[in-house]
Amino acid sequence: MTDTGVTWLTPESAQRLKEELDALIANRDVIAAEINERREEGDLKENGGYHAAREEQGQQEARIRQLQDLLNNAKIGQAPTQSGVALPGSIVTVYFDDDESDTETFLIATREESIATDVEVYSPSSPLGAAILDAKVGESRSYRVPSGAEVTVTVVSAEPYQH
Repeated sequence: MTDTGVTWLTPESAQRLKEELDALIANRDVIAAEINERREEGDLKENGGYHAAREEQGQQEARIRQLQDLLNNAKIGQAPTQSGVALPGSIVTVYFDDDESDTETFLIATREESIATDVEVYSPSSPLGAAILDAKVGESRSYRVPSGAEVTVTVVSAEPYQH
């Protein structure tokens, strides 16, 4: 079974995320200086600029932690080489509920990959993504949608993603 906890990233996406992380880390001093400047303006209870700067700092620190965790645990450039099996990093075409005219093609990856491609991206941990992981062409799987209905999906094709 495929490990759905692992994030698959293309080398290009990993580089883009690394650049974002580096820029956020480099900006720490700027935010700290702004907080100090706002603190010197006086009463902190009514200092909107100070609170806004602290809020921005908190958001940036959260994104830094998210990026660090993502990059530390990602499989970079580990695109599948196997055709015919729905794996993270595969472009998959499926049809729904035995209606072969109701097809959809998408990449099984994370939202971080969605920026690098013009095809729809489904997470391996989404209901559809989790249902079809490791499914072979022609195999049908079922999953529940948020409304509680059960949907059957059949894999038509699965090919390694080529950026």
